[in-house]
Order: sequence, then C-alpha cells, then structure tokens
Amino acid sequence: MPDGTETTPPSALLAALAAQRLLPVLRSPDVTAAVAAVTALVDAGCRVVELTTSTPDWEHALAECRDRQRRPAGEEGGAPPLLGVGTVTTAEQASAAIGAGADFLVSPWPAPAVRAVAARAGTVFVEGGFTPAEVVDAAGRGPAKIFPAHVGGPRFVASLRAVLPQASLIPTGGIAIEEAPAYLAAGALAVGVGSGLPEDPAALARLFGGAR
Repeated sequence: MPDGTETTPPSALLAALAAQRLLPVLRSPDVTAAVAAVTALVDAGCRVVELTTSTPDWEHALAECRDRQRRPAGEEGGAPPLLGVGTVTTAEQASAAIGAGADFLVSPWPAPAVRAVAARAGTVFVEGGFTPAEVVDAAGRGPAKIFPAHVGGPRFVASLRAVLPQASLIPTGGIAIEEAPAYLAAGALAVGVGSGLPEDPAALARLFGGAR
C-alpha cells in the first residue's frame, strides 16, 4: 500500500453495517454488471457493498466503482460508500484487493494468509468461520462472518451470541432477504445477502432507506 493511503477504521465499517443491517454480496458475471449493481445500490442509499473475487476481472470492477463513487470534499452526500471484496482466500487476492481500493476484505473461512496482508495494510478483515471455535477465533480480532449461515440458521447465531455477547457477527450464505429479520433478532450485526435483491430502483430505495 502506498505511504499516506488512508484506511477505513473498523469502527466506521461496524457503524455503517449496524445502520444498514443488510450487506449486499455481489457475484456479478462481468465488470459491467458489477459496476451497474454497485451504482444502483449506492443510488438507493446503500453505504456498504461487497464485491467478490468470483466476478471475472473483479479488480477492475472494484477500481472503476471506487473511481465513480469518490466525491469531492464538501460535496453533498457525505463520505463515499465502503466497498469491500469478499471470497478473498489468498495473500495475492488480498494484496490485489487492497491495491484496487478495497475498504475491507472478507473470507468465507479462516484465512491466515489474508489476515497477515490485511494487518500489514491496516485494512479491516472480516474473517469467516462456521464452527464455534472458528467464529470465536475470528471474533477475537474483529467482525466475524458466519458461513454458510443457513446450515445452522438463526438459532445457531443466537447460541453463538449467547457466549459471545460483544462479538460482531455477520451471517452469510443461503439467506433470503425475507429471512434476514430472524437473523438480526438472533443478534447478528448485519446479514449478508447474495441474491434476491430487487432490481427496481424504488424497491431498492425502500430496502436501504433512500440516500443518506
């Protein structure tokens, strides 16, 4: 990372997720689709979006989204949205994501190599896990992703929350939008949703509360 590059503090990501409650996880077929999806979400008021390495040329998609979403200082609308990269499992992917402007990284399972790169760069890392031991380990360092969350369901999240009352848990995987409230009631900070987001701009605005 170049000297002087600002990084997103963990508190900023946690606050944005706590306010938004849903984390869109985009697995787009190409760069054009990814940029269009991010643009539509941001226009609808979404402040945190996760692209994924499953999108072909995802680095270019992230860089283009980052360029489009930058706002000049003082421009109405406040800070630009937080754009992260998910399904990051290698050090090479982590370095590429940070170089393309990722505000945070997400892995689906424990990823020590990604953890090391993120730590050196000062980038927030949402590490994934499924077993209680994996989730406890990840939550000890920062926000933890529970994946695949649909296997255990909201009751599994509630059980983890009972022994990890201070943890920031983000269940993801196989969760429909209409199921998200149950996970939030179980104690999730936010819920990752990979499909089922409405395409209609008005419906998206209703979901994310319009421009903030």
